[in-house]
Amino acid sequence: MENMNLTFVNVGYGEAILVSCPDASAPDGVFTMLIDGGSGLPEEYQNQPSGRLPVTEFVRRSGLGHLDAMVSTHIHEDHLCGLAALPDTLMPKVLWQSLPLDFCRRVMHPLPERGGTVSRDNFLRSLNDALPLMERVCAAGGSVEDLGAGMERTLCPGLTLRVLSPAPEARRELMERMEALYAPQPEEEFFRKLDALDARMNNFSLMLLLDYRGTRVLLPGDTNVAGYGHVDPADLRADIFKVGHHGQKDGADEALLRAVRPKAVVCCASSDRRYNSAHPDLMRTIAAGGAALYFSDCPSLPEEMEPAPPHGALTFTLEPEGAFTACYEPPAMEG
Repeated sequence: MENMNLTFVNVGYGEAILVSCPDASAPDGVFTMLIDGGSGLPEEYQNQPSGRLPVTEFVRRSGLGHLDAMVSTHIHEDHLCGLAALPDTLMPKVLWQSLPLDFCRRVMHPLPERGGTVSRDNFLRSLNDALPLMERVCAAGGSVEDLGAGMERTLCPGLTLRVLSPAPEARRELMERMEALYAPQPEEEFFRKLDALDARMNNFSLMLLLDYRGTRVLLPGDTNVAGYGHVDPADLRADIFKVGHHGQKDGADEALLRAVRPKAVVCCASSDRRYNSAHPDLMRTIAAGGAALYFSDCPSLPEEMEPAPPHGALTFTLEPEGAFTACYEPPAMEG
């Protein structure tokens, strides 16, 4: 196999992106990296005709035998908790995230499981899953490394990763907010800080630029338009762009799309368009710019747009010469 595959698993409202690329030095001759894992909540996947499935089930059915790398872009339930559900056999050689492991071990401890609202419960679940996931990676012989803007990694022959965000000041702010949240304090103050961190967490996302032999893929996590200010617009140009924040209205604007100049845009919105994801105005703006639109699930769209068929995953195949194709994979059959 000379082609790189980029697969967006249909995890409903969430993200799980599997990268596989030829590498003679890797097990089975293929480098594999999983970027986020979708939700860990069973109800996200129950009675869903659009083809949703947990990432654990996707990797089981696809026969994935190892992970060279795992990326946790940020601490939110719909990105991190699916990673925490993976078996020990799929703990990676390295887990990349924005927070240092020693900081997490020093600061983080179990928090209350309930916060009185669904959003608080979900955020608490992700915070409580984060450190145990790191420890499982280490126990399996892997390492946990923190990344930030300006760092680069060669993943395998022909494939590089550049980190565009978070900037150093954003990483410092994240750590300060985490320390304040985990400090002893009255319950009312704790929940005030919890809500404030939850609201800020999207723009602490790891923003990644993959480059496979000249074909560029921009993966900004849940970064919205306000989170790109420190990034050089020249660094944003990409052939494939996974729009931030599930395609909510603040996920991109015309200026950002002009900087990226994508040929294809992927929107990870749920079929029920939760939180006004796959916002019609943004979808029209993207289409007007000439990019082909693809979806990890099957959200309803403006009537002039063709909806995505039910599918288990969306896979891009990137050829070494620069061409790429996209294909919706049919929903997985039981078995």
